Amino acid sequence: QVQLVDSGGGLVQAGASLRLSCAASGRTLINYHLGWFRQAPGKEREFVAAFRRAGDYIVYADSVKGRSTISRDNAKNTVYLQMTGLKPEDTAVYSCAAGARVVDVRRPGDYDYWGQGTQVTVSS
Repeated sequence: QVQLVDSGGGLVQAGASLRLSCAASGRTLINYHLGWFRQAPGKEREFVAAFRRAGDYIVYADSVKGRSTISRDNAKNTVYLQMTGLKPEDTAVYSCAAGARVVDVRRPGDYDYWGQGTQVTVSS
């Protein structure tokens, strides 16, 4: 079992930056494929960013490409999502996810474990 705890969200103005954190316990994250997803009110969960277990494949949604960086700190067993140039349309609850046998990193159903989510609100 892996427990994931998301943090780092907040209320910011457009153009600001945030670093979201996802701290894991129970198992080491190096054994998992990792992703970040977000869900805005009234919308379906949306892929944001992910990298495969070996770290050799990193992918971003077009909506955040160039403004976001996903990374992992093995010593802290934590995965991060650094976001810059935030826009009002980035407003959502952001959740990290971990999966041992992820086929499509963009597909939420492929992940086994989820953080509780952290709210990001961007004002214009």
